[in-house]
Amino acid sequence: MLKIKTAFFRFLFHYLCWWLVWILLCTVVLHRLNIEWTLAFADAVVTNTLLALAGFGIFNTNKVYAPRRGNYIYSAGIILVLSLVVMILSKSILGCSGLISNADYQAVLEASMPFRFVFSLLMISCISLLSGIRHFSKQQEENLIRKEEAERLLREAELSKLRQQLQPHFLFNSLNSISALAGTQPGEARKMIQQLSDFLRGTLKKDEQQLVTLEEEMNHLQLYLEIEKVRFGHRLLTEINLVEHCKKMMLPSLLLQPVVENAIKFGLYDTIGEVTVSIEAKEENGMLSITVKNPFDPQTSGKNPGTGFGLSSVQKRLYLLYARKDLLETVPSGNIYITTIRIPQIK
Repeated sequence: MLKIKTAFFRFLFHYLCWWLVWILLCTVVLHRLNIEWTLAFADAVVTNTLLALAGFGIFNTNKVYAPRRGNYIYSAGIILVLSLVVMILSKSILGCSGLISNADYQAVLEASMPFRFVFSLLMISCISLLSGIRHFSKQQEENLIRKEEAERLLREAELSKLRQQLQPHFLFNSLNSISALAGTQPGEARKMIQQLSDFLRGTLKKDEQQLVTLEEEMNHLQLYLEIEKVRFGHRLLTEINLVEHCKKMMLPSLLLQPVVENAIKFGLYDTIGEVTVSIEAKEENGMLSITVKNPFDPQTSGKNPGTGFGLSSVQKRLYLLYARKDLLETVPSGNIYITTIRIPQIK
């Protein structure tokens, strides 16, 4: 409400300044026609005040009833009528009311009526045109805001859907592991339940955040890795190398978990020995570059390792947030699979 009032008073100030300038110009023009300064000023004040009131009426009418296609003749008729009304009222006030009784001025007034009508017609038409443009621009701006808001809500709904699809997948795997540990290693099962509880609690908090710092994301990822280490024991090793200043750079929340989960899946499921998953973060061309590496066996991992739901969901999230399809890259190098994510930094 305060912004609306401020905008109205700003418009009113500019509108009054506009007519003050015209009053001064008209006063000078009338004085050059051998009319005394006082008479010229009185004429200019009366005529331009009537025009200002007519223009203000046009402006407020357009706020409620903007002319549509096919109604321009109706609008032109209103402008014509208002111009006639202004001309008649100005003549009545200046000539017939006895306000000004100077004979020379009355002759000039009578002779100038056609010109005054044309001047009124042009001024009111100009105000009507500017008012229509202003209201059309405002309407387009509001439509654009509504469209952007609808697109934002759609993106958020899509991102929320992706996160909800990921959580059951991880939860089922963890519960199966807890079930397997409960009989043979109850202590490890209790530990895993506590870690899973902490992880899910953190996930619920992060669902409300669009972007988080790399440091926050890695702290949450550590909870996930601790759960996986309980599942796989000594077989799962991790190496994390973060450039210090990159810890404050931003990335979408919960983005790394499916990537690391994919690395663990294709690194451990087809082998029986120890596997090291490495995570490296650095700045590259003004973007946060995160690389996840995992070994794999080309003979047992299939033709297209790492192309499941996890990475496809990351690709889709990045596209929804940044409208780019080149931010996720997955390439094999020997028996090492390398996944690189690049996150643009919004300033």
